[in-house]
Amino acid sequence: MSKQKTKKTLNFFYDKEADVLYVSRGKPAASDESSETEDEVVVRKNPKTGEITGLTIINFSKRSSKSDLKLNLPFDLSFR
Repeated sequence: MSKQKTKKTLNFFYDKEADVLYVSRGKPAASDESSETEDEVVVRKNPKTGEITGLTIINFSKRSSKSDLKLNLPFDLSFR
C-alpha cells in the first residue's frame, strides 16, 4: 500500500507595516526549525522530514515593484 501525500494549501500574508511576506504550506507548527539565509529570507522546515514548510521574506517591497512581481526565492515548488 503506497502512502498518499496530504495536500497543503500555500498561504501568503503580507505585513505592510513590517514589510514582510509570509509564505506557509498548511498551518505553521511550533516544532518547525528556522534558519535565515544571507538575503534576509527565513526558511522554516519540518525537522522530521526536512520539508520546507514556509518562508518569511524580509524587506519584501524592496525586492519587487507593482509592475513586476517576479521574485527569485531560495527554493523550488512542484505542483501535481
